[in-house]
Amino acid sequence: MRFKRHMELEQGLRQIDIAPLIDIVFQLLIFFMLTSSFIVQPGIRVNLPRAITGDIVTEENLVITISAENVIYLNAKIVTLDELRVYLKKFKGKPMLIKSDRRSSLGRVVEIWDLCRDLGITNINIATNQSE
Repeated sequence: MRFKRHMELEQGLRQIDIAPLIDIVFQLLIFFMLTSSFIVQPGIRVNLPRAITGDIVTEENLVITISAENVIYLNAKIVTLDELRVYLKKFKGKPMLIKSDRRSSLGRVVEIWDLCRDLGITNINIATNQSE
């Protein structure tokens, strides 16, 4: 003995309306697209050389970057060798990190290294990528 009321419930459960589900998925998609940031961070493109041995430096460093075109940057600001000499005289005690592109001139790296040695800076590190 089936009642008519139960028959209507069983037939109604067989069809699922997916339109509200699609609406929610599109709203979530729009929400995540609007809230995510697509800001490109400005920086200096440097292709670091690889090294098998290396330590991770955790101290605050003065960062000298040498690009592939042999342009010198001090903490992401373009400087000349004379400006670099004046700036490094002020901060003798700070450790220094040299990031040099692998296509940059070795002579430029040696110039900066010698400049630091002349100024009495002894804690000089060279940035590399660790090879596996």
